[in-house]
Amino acid sequence: MPWKECHVVDERVRFVRRLLDGEAMTALCEEFGISRKTGYKIFQRYQQIGVRGLTDRSRRPYRHANQLPGSVEALIVRLKKDRPTWGAPKIRERLRQRWPEIAAPAISTVHAVLDRHGLVTHRRRRRRPRLTGTPLTAVSQPNGLWCADYKGEFLLRNQRYCYPLTITDYATRYLLACEALSTTQERYAFSVFERTFQDFGLPEAIRTDNGVPFASAHALYGLSKLAVWWLRLGIRLERIAPGHPEQNGRHERMHLTLKTDATRPAAHNVLQQQMRFDTFVHRFNHERPHQALDMATPASCYTPSARLYRGLEELDYPFHDWTAVVTRCGRICYQRRKINLSQVFAYRRSA
Repeated sequence: MPWKECHVVDERVRFVRRLLDGEAMTALCEEFGISRKTGYKIFQRYQQIGVRGLTDRSRRPYRHANQLPGSVEALIVRLKKDRPTWGAPKIRERLRQRWPEIAAPAISTVHAVLDRHGLVTHRRRRRRPRLTGTPLTAVSQPNGLWCADYKGEFLLRNQRYCYPLTITDYATRYLLACEALSTTQERYAFSVFERTFQDFGLPEAIRTDNGVPFASAHALYGLSKLAVWWLRLGIRLERIAPGHPEQNGRHERMHLTLKTDATRPAAHNVLQQQMRFDTFVHRFNHERPHQALDMATPASCYTPSARLYRGLEELDYPFHDWTAVVTRCGRICYQRRKINLSQVFAYRRSA
């Protein structure tokens, strides 16, 4: 047997009909599942305007207290047409000066009126360039691949944030550096990597995510100044795909141990927190057995790189016709023309 469908208006008609037949209001309201107040309101509407009173009424308010008068809206539209290049702030100020007796509407209201009349030109949103990952390698020899990342920032007890920069060897899990920094700006990362290169030599490749300072979404090929420096040192770049931290899973697992052993609770300041990190680095490398290394320690498996760090040599372009130095804003000037490259190449020679 199919379900019976009923309409609200039909139920109200049945309710009124049974009231007119002499049934009690209280019993009917209880049967129809409505209050006595609602029952009397339905019956009163029927007595006033008949069956039409049983239909649903519009819930639109009778008046809008803050509605802009039509005359003011017409003035705004006229001012915009007279001054097409003016925006909402200037039109509002002009309206306030010429007609001081009119309560000037808010700038957002003026903009809404212009938009409603099609007098606002909407700019096309520029698509933000999205970096992609690179092919990833799996190496088994020390210094074949290093992994670097910032562990998530945390608050020290002096109410300042700490941003630990960590570097590990992929094959041996050896923790090469763990530096407590106050920011992720690249100039501080330069000093950490340079000191690490001096102590352990140069790796074949470095794997990072696509964040600052390892990459730059708006630069040429997504390169940052740090990445350009690595390339000039002969270090290959590897980047994980955005939103896939598991591609750097070994490094992230080390961060979990770091968080548990060295940041809870946090130290009072950066210097005290760095002392904790130094203690953690020693224990992680020399004392803590690692299951992936058959319970050996990372220090027993790691050896420094044979590629020594000697700094950068001056760029030399053999068989070239012309050499220019990239300006601070990332341009070169050639035959009175300005050619944009990228700010990551600032102050470097180009041919």
